[in-house]
Amino acid sequence: MPRRLLAAIIVLLFLVACSNPESSTVRPTATPNSTPIPATRWAELVLRVPYPYTTPLPAPARSALDGTYTKTQPGEIATVHCRRCPDYAREPGIWKLNFRDGTYRVYHPLTNFASIGSFTILENHLTLFNDPTCADDVGEYAWRIENRELILIVIHDECAIELRGKNLSAVAWQSCQPPNIEAGISDHWQKPEGCE
Repeated sequence: MPRRLLAAIIVLLFLVACSNPESSTVRPTATPNSTPIPATRWAELVLRVPYPYTTPLPAPARSALDGTYTKTQPGEIATVHCRRCPDYAREPGIWKLNFRDGTYRVYHPLTNFASIGSFTILENHLTLFNDPTCADDVGEYAWRIENRELILIVIHDECAIELRGKNLSAVAWQSCQPPNIEAGISDHWQKPEGCE
């Protein structure tokens, strides 16, 4: 093949590749066994499981608490950023709380605070443990659901100089679960702020 023809083909292939808009976009490739990268810290947290620091993980089982809840903590957003904010501080804004199969997850998007742990319930008694923030502390709460709100009452919780209990019990948590099957199917219901 003459050199000029070979050079022309190479230049032509280069121009075609450069003119293709998809060629300039780097797309992540996924293999059949790979897990997609979550878009947010919350999505990442939902994929994690707690570590059994002091107590074995409870067997995954559905409970009356299972679901996602949000609350809006009132207050002023701090104008000064702290480098080492206390864990579970009652920062203003939307908080998310999820209970599922013996695991609880807590997230505050504004500060990016996130924690995970294990839970068990016995009637209206909730026990929290295996939280990396306070691996040796066990939290005890009374709980009830009224008008689609989860109300937590601290019995005893020393986690994060008692801030976990103060935070979780300060404001009622709104349920992100649809009120009935029809609302879930149609997606026509008033979702609390912070619910997906």
